[in-house]
This record gives sequence, C-alpha cells and structure tokens, in this order.
Amino acid sequence: MSGRLSLLVTTHRVAPGLLTRSAWQVLDDATTRFSRPEHPLLPALADAGLSVTTENPGPPAALARMLLDAAERGSVVWLVGDDGDHALTEALAPAMASRAEGGAEVELEVVHGSYDLPGARLLDVVAVMDQLRSPGGCPWDAEQTHASLATYLVEETFEALAAIDDQDPDALREELGDVLLQVAFHSRIAEESEERAWSIDDVASGLVDKLVRRHPHVFADGDAATASDVEKNWEQLKAQERPRSSVVDGVPLALPALALSEKLLSRSIKAGLDLEVDEPELPEDLDEAVLGALLFGVVSAGRRRGLDSETALRRFAHGFAEQARRAGLAATDG
Repeated sequence: MSGRLSLLVTTHRVAPGLLTRSAWQVLDDATTRFSRPEHPLLPALADAGLSVTTENPGPPAALARMLLDAAERGSVVWLVGDDGDHALTEALAPAMASRAEGGAEVELEVVHGSYDLPGARLLDVVAVMDQLRSPGGCPWDAEQTHASLATYLVEETFEALAAIDDQDPDALREELGDVLLQVAFHSRIAEESEERAWSIDDVASGLVDKLVRRHPHVFADGDAATASDVEKNWEQLKAQERPRSSVVDGVPLALPALALSEKLLSRSIKAGLDLEVDEPELPEDLDEAVLGALLFGVVSAGRRRGLDSETALRRFAHGFAEQARRAGLAATDG
C-alpha cells in the first residue's frame, strides 16, 4: 500500500494565501492537512474552505510517525513552519525506510507554495529591531539614542573598511551586517519621534528616488556612455537638487582629518579656486609608499613634541575650508 506526504514550504515574508497554483492544487487534493496551531496560513485556508488539523508536534520522531500513519490512508499535507522543520525532515528518512521494509511505501514530496524575493530578509531585520526596541524587549536597546549610537556607526564603518583592506569577503559580509544594524537602529528610534517621525521605509524610499533621479541614462532618456559621464551628470544633478552657497557646503567636517583634507582640496580644485597651499619639497621618486613613509614620519615627529597630528591637521583643514568658503563667495559676487 502506498500514500503521499507533501511538505508545503512557504515564507512568512509573503502575505498568507499568495501561493503557487501547484500549492493550492496539493492543498485542495489532500485528504488531510496538518500544521502547528500558530501557522500563518491557517486563516487563508479557512477562507478557502479547507480544514486543517492542528497539532502540537512534540518530538520530531513522533510527528514523523503520525504523518506517515495518516499518509498510508490517503494524501497528507504538512504545513512546514518558518524554521523549515529540519528536525522533522531528518526524522522522516529513517521512518520511511523502516516502513518500506514492511511493504508500506509513502511517497514524499516538497511543494514550494511561496518564495522569498531578493532582499526579503531585510524584513526580518526590521521585525527583530522592532522587538528589541519595544516594551518587553532589550533594556539596553530601549535606552539608546541617535547620539549614543553615533560612535558605533563610525566604528562599524571602519571595521567594514578594514575587511576590504584585508580582502576578506566573509568578514566584509559580517561587518556590513553591523552597518545595516545601525541603519535599522537609527530608523527605529526615529519612528518614536513626536515631532518629525520617519521610518526605515522613508529611508529606503528616499534612496530609491535618488538613485532613479541621478541615473537618467538608465531610468530615463539621459545619455552617459562612460563612467566619467555618469560621475559628471551625478554632480550636476546633485548641484541642482542642493544648491550650494560655497564649494565646501555639504563637506562633513567630522571626517577624519586626512580624508577631510582630501575632500576639501578636491572640491576647491573642481571649483577652479586658486588657493595657495604651502607644499614642502618632496623627492622626485615620490610614490604611494614614499608618501606614506613621509606622512608617518610627520606623525612621529609631532608625537615626540607632544602634538596630536589628527587635531593639528583638522584645525588647519577647518581654516582652509573657511578660506575656500570666502573665496567662493567672492567669486560669486564678482
């Protein structure tokens, strides 16, 4: 005698009831349907007029025996839980082999009723963050503010950069997860604002709008044949969206001093500002390695004299920013 046991796999990230045609066919043809009492698909099946016997599974081996017993008498469907019911599938193999020796064969099939779309796990990030932040969640998470989390945002970003430097893709994946956590965390905190609340959906919506708007060569009738064209168009569109009163507007002055200096110089050069910068005499064979050694030497010399190179360069960069701002305003007035 033979029967059939169908394991119906669905994802909780898709609305219950949005199932494949084959899944509805298997459910409709089944003699008996089983699931845990809390399965999210139950209301949809009830609306469709399909009865489901709910079970508190207990040990996987016992659940496997119960399902196979029922399958010997007809066609059975088990609604697989969100965790995939891996322990059940492991228990089914030896149980089916034992029954086959006695002549009671059961056909086992896995039916996929719904699938995760790319990015679906991001919904889990939002759900977990919401639980951590809500009453009854984590007391530490509940106490955090944008300000208290600021240092972690910086640290996680630099750890991701370190993984890139190390060419370690597994570490980069993990560190980017930590960066994503900061995005989700700040967004969840912002939802609670009584004045100007926004959510991670607003963050994502703004990002999508910006990407579409600044890639007219992809999403509209814009023209950009090279990466250089794309970068030029990007800057033009950005300037239209955010008109600046000076070339240094929008430069985050909290950047590390060296990165800040690079950014300020880049902006000034692109704007055509002729600002004098005292440059020391450098060796003819200057390359990245030589430049690195020179910079490190400057840091070492400053340290011996009790000076902090980061602070010194930052203060000078801030002065340069002010000089660039005045020069830009003067050029505009002229």
